[in-house]
Amino acid sequence: MRKIRRKYKTPIKGWDKERIERERTLVKTYGLRKKREIWRSETVSRKFRRLARALAAQTDKEKEKVLVEKLIKLGLLNEGSTLDDVLSLSTEKFLERRLQTILVRKGICTTPKQSRQMIVHGHVRIDGKRIVYPGYLVQKAEEDKIQTSIQKKVAA
Repeated sequence: MRKIRRKYKTPIKGWDKERIERERTLVKTYGLRKKREIWRSETVSRKFRRLARALAAQTDKEKEKVLVEKLIKLGLLNEGSTLDDVLSLSTEKFLERRLQTILVRKGICTTPKQSRQMIVHGHVRIDGKRIVYPGYLVQKAEEDKIQTSIQKKVAA
């Protein structure tokens, strides 16, 4: 049987007032359900920064190019970015690329909570595939293929 591992790392200090306040504003801004979603984004950004530091030490241009292209494809970096731009990635960049946030930014939903509900209830499709995960990282190419399937009820 496969052991399921955590996809995030919890903060070292449990009661850090500044961190708690920052997380509270992020939860409110992005309509997150738990702080675990912030920690997951922090872990992913930490992973990419660690990879960038290791590649900078190796000076392997091919692997650097692959990493930067992957982040450009995800929409986290702009065209012509370098390895230094990877080191400046923040948690907010990853939270901006979530499906829940993109629905609000495109004007499909009015609030993050509404977009979360539409996604969880299965009303959102990307390229014909139903996505039920609000934390799904939307690639730049998929951004224009987002569709909603809400039927308006007719009063009888």
